[in-house]
Amino acid sequence: MTNSDPICPLCNRPIPDGDGDGDGSLHHLIPKLKGGKGGPTVLLHQICHKEVHVSLTEAELAREFNTVEALRAHPRLEKFLNWVRKRPPGFRSKVPGKRRGR
Repeated sequence: MTNSDPICPLCNRPIPDGDGDGDGSLHHLIPKLKGGKGGPTVLLHQICHKEVHVSLTEAELAREFNTVEALRAHPRLEKFLNWVRKRPPGFRSKVPGKRRGR
């Protein structure tokens, strides 16, 4: 991890460059299948990105949760982000919880 590591806009932790693949994952704020192919993207931790897609459908992402601020405000994601912020930047784990179970 270096001072030049990008910061995950969801959890505000540095995204370390891992074993060549990196730990970052590009998230389309509007899903590609919903018209966001050339739209804005953000670099997230892999674990944060997985939690976004476990928590929300493509339609929900396109319609209501197409900004970082909206994602942070989602109740399940807010709870997850409070939990993951206590972990080191390179922390990897299976995403807790059931798919889209609220």
